Amino acid sequence: MKAFAGLYRDLDETTKTNRKLACLRDYFASAPAADAAWALYFLSGRKPKRLLLARDLARWCAEEAGLPDWLFDECHDAVGDLAETIALLLPEPERSSDAPLAEWVERRLLPLREMPADEQRRRLIAAWREMDRGQRLVWNKLLTGSFRIGVSQTLVVRALAEVSSLPAAVIAHRLMGVWEPTPAFYQQLLAPETNDADVSQPYPFCLAHPLLVEPQTLGDVRQWLAEWKWDGIRAQCVRRRGQMSLWSRGEELITERFPELHPAAAALPDGVVLDGEILAWKDGVLPYGVLQRRIGRKTVGKKLLAEAPVRLIAFDLLEFDGRDIRPRPLIERRRLLEELLTELPADSAIGLSPVEVAATWDELALLRQQSRQRNVEGLMLKRLDSPYGVGRITGQWWKWKIAPHTVDAVLIYAQRGHGRRASLYTDYTFGVWSNGELVPFAKAYSGLTDEEIHQVDRFVRQNTLEKHGPVRRVKPELVFELAFEDIQLSKRHRSGVAVRFPRMSRWRTDKTPDQADTLDTIKALLRRHGG
Repeated sequence: MKAFAGLYRDLDETTKTNRKLACLRDYFASAPAADAAWALYFLSGRKPKRLLLARDLARWCAEEAGLPDWLFDECHDAVGDLAETIALLLPEPERSSDAPLAEWVERRLLPLREMPADEQRRRLIAAWREMDRGQRLVWNKLLTGSFRIGVSQTLVVRALAEVSSLPAAVIAHRLMGVWEPTPAFYQQLLAPETNDADVSQPYPFCLAHPLLVEPQTLGDVRQWLAEWKWDGIRAQCVRRRGQMSLWSRGEELITERFPELHPAAAALPDGVVLDGEILAWKDGVLPYGVLQRRIGRKTVGKKLLAEAPVRLIAFDLLEFDGRDIRPRPLIERRRLLEELLTELPADSAIGLSPVEVAATWDELALLRQQSRQRNVEGLMLKRLDSPYGVGRITGQWWKWKIAPHTVDAVLIYAQRGHGRRASLYTDYTFGVWSNGELVPFAKAYSGLTDEEIHQVDRFVRQNTLEKHGPVRRVKPELVFELAFEDIQLSKRHRSGVAVRFPRMSRWRTDKTPDQADTLDTIKALLRRHGG
């Protein structure tokens, strides 16, 4: 636990990628397999189900620290993060634990879920008394499910690759799918023998960078494959040894959620892995809002299957005849994919993503203007000679998205953020005008610079009209331009509409609140684009 708390501190204290990589490498090179497995589990974003209620943690900390509840609440409000508040308020530690991380997790942390409240309290206070302040902070974050650190899985993979002297692609592949944080798993992860693909194991996804320059800078258009950027669920369909598995980009096994894909996958030959997009589909692609009704449902009734049927549109072939063909150029993988899918029936629930051919970039730009009418997000541009890489490989794949919708809205509510932003008001609710009043329209928390965040935080503190728990209602004076990808009708929202991926594109200091957009203006977007 001491080493893991030290790793957390070191990672939290630097923003330099090379320094973080060195910290991770040093930790994994020296940690016992049991500890390293759990460290990897938490660093990769996994966490156990809720162990304790937050209100119990707060009450037990206040009792241990000898504080009245109101004073604890004031401290929590000032700090923002519950785990950090508890670590700061507990009495000064008398010792530091030398017990390994695996012991703390397996014998002290996970058993708490099954205990009665009195026993939980006794065990928790005993644990706090055995730890120094840094260990308490990490322990509290594991307890509350708020363990987050500024490290990507790609960086963790790079560290493990350096420790094991294995290619990063091998480590990334082994980390895909379902695994348990055991010493045996960790040892297999670093094992030199690499011929170990599980029957259902997907490959790490190849991702694209956004195209922020004119496409003409990419060179000859004939060197690129252009296809639609589908707006659905990125997925890999794995067909091995007579079994079919469907994996989302988030490494979630979603096979049973899309039963209409099973017969089509069964018609594929063994030793095949497709990369594609699951779309709501009925005589063509349907809006994302239709597919959204299927997301999160583990079982789907007949009515929903009929109203929101899906199709997998495949755009890449990663494994063929049991062989990993990702290193081959895209033009070869695409030819094999076309040959493979032409063997399926025309009405199959697995189809081929069409290629859009243009003689010039200007022709392609004109085609891209049809994106919203086609219910897609723009175009994908992929070099014909590109291999299928791991993560985002610069210069190989680009997403050439259409410009987002934008509206001007007024800040009306604010709430504290999380992690590093736990002491700042960074989560905002925006309103637009309807019948002379500001109606809540969207929530957003990204898009501002650090300096702008601090300016808005000061405004919130100085212009609060009411407090509703953690939420503050503020004077409606600040106007922001919000960008979003899609809009649809919604009975759940007071405004009657819901938007997708809202974020702040700029602070409109040049506008007054009365110049913000109206709800009628926003609803006109629905009519214009068939929503």
